[in-house]
Amino acid sequence: MTRSAGRAGRNTLPSAPLCTFTFLANYGIGGLSPAFYGLSIEFHKTQSETSALLLWPILVLGLFNFFWVPVANYFGKRPVFVFASLLLCVCYIWGACAQSFESLLWSNIVAAFAGSSTEALGAAIVSDLYFLHERGAKMGIYMNAISGGNTVGPLICGFVVQSIGWRWHKWISVIFTAVNFFVVAFFCPETRYDRDSAQNLTTSSVMSLSSDEEQGVVEKTASQGAKEVPSSLASQAITVPKKTWRQEISLWSGTPTDTSLVKLLIRPFPLLVYPAVIFAFLGYAVALAWVVAINILNSFVLQAPPYNWGPSINGLINIPGLLGNIFGAFAGGWLVDGYSDWRAKRNGGVFQPETRLTLLIIPTLLVPAGCLVFGYGVQQTLNWTSLFFGYGMVAVGLTAVPTITMTYVSDCYLPVAPDALLLVNGLKNIVAFGFLYGVVPWITKSGYVNTFGTQAGVFVAIMALAIPLAIFGERIRHKTGQWRIIL
Repeated sequence: MTRSAGRAGRNTLPSAPLCTFTFLANYGIGGLSPAFYGLSIEFHKTQSETSALLLWPILVLGLFNFFWVPVANYFGKRPVFVFASLLLCVCYIWGACAQSFESLLWSNIVAAFAGSSTEALGAAIVSDLYFLHERGAKMGIYMNAISGGNTVGPLICGFVVQSIGWRWHKWISVIFTAVNFFVVAFFCPETRYDRDSAQNLTTSSVMSLSSDEEQGVVEKTASQGAKEVPSSLASQAITVPKKTWRQEISLWSGTPTDTSLVKLLIRPFPLLVYPAVIFAFLGYAVALAWVVAINILNSFVLQAPPYNWGPSINGLINIPGLLGNIFGAFAGGWLVDGYSDWRAKRNGGVFQPETRLTLLIIPTLLVPAGCLVFGYGVQQTLNWTSLFFGYGMVAVGLTAVPTITMTYVSDCYLPVAPDALLLVNGLKNIVAFGFLYGVVPWITKSGYVNTFGTQAGVFVAIMALAIPLAIFGERIRHKTGQWRIIL
């Protein structure tokens, strides 16, 4: 086995169950959307009241990022991951047995509390485990895991609801989360690593290398103007004892001595002054909000006259949603990585993070078009294909926008990337909740065309913020890099 293959295997071990957990958190909660129309009849709730099954979990998924991530950074990611995996499984059992709407709602809310543990941790782990030229593609995979739960879940749930009832959607979630809990408990090691200062290599030791072979492959950025330590030198200078299996699965790995839990809780918030962070969470928020809005509304459209579809056929609207997610992840991940590499070669080997922003033109064109197609399709009672195509185009933004913007934030502020990505993931849900909380009254008052037309305009306005970042991004990074705002 080559060194690169071995590293890939070690990196996959923690990241695979993490992506699975993130997928299942969205699968069990958001996947229930094809049953909303039936649930509103079963529990005698209005459309607005039924939408709370998805609205409040979205808010909780964002808010409790700010709790889980500092706790994971202080006590270790593994104990948090193990506890959250178990809690998610228990909540799905609770939901499957719920006898009232309020009980079902609270099971979703507590499940979202458990699921929020990995929303931001996953993005941070991608930055920890993968090199610069890999981050876009790997972030795309992670974004597909998040969004996939909201598209694959309803696709499956529609058939489950019609054949054996909505409770079995929860029981299926129980089975998968139980299996993933077993994998996490016995095979997922702690990824946090506290480097001993004695292990750090000095600049002089790096500069002593003379030949090109010893230099290895180096990642360069124009803002840093520095080279990473070659892996060949690191392997010669540092010998880290290999942990036993029992040590790797231990729930206790110690706590840091140079900080406190309180400081970790408040440390991310000053990073909100960074323009890249503001742009990333606003872009992610609107991309998420418009997709979830369609998830909330489509069962009330397609299962009511004049369409009169059953839940199983209704769930098929998630096929174009899934295809849109996959294309968005490809465009924001592999395609952007390839484009950035090409631009770096033309720039003398110097990588500029702003090159990632260029391909935001793809979701900027597709998402507003999808909003207009879906809005007109519903209001004018057009053929179902208009709704499907509209949703597919809107779904591109859910993976393309965060994949590009979050990787851009990581590239710009790598030393504080976990805290910056925590802000992006937490605030995007809060902003999305604000949009979604009023979406049903908004449509009731203004109609689908005006509502989704306004959503298209808001999306374009926020994506336009990438233009000054693309032009002045390098100067902004140099300037903000001198700010003393890290606690």
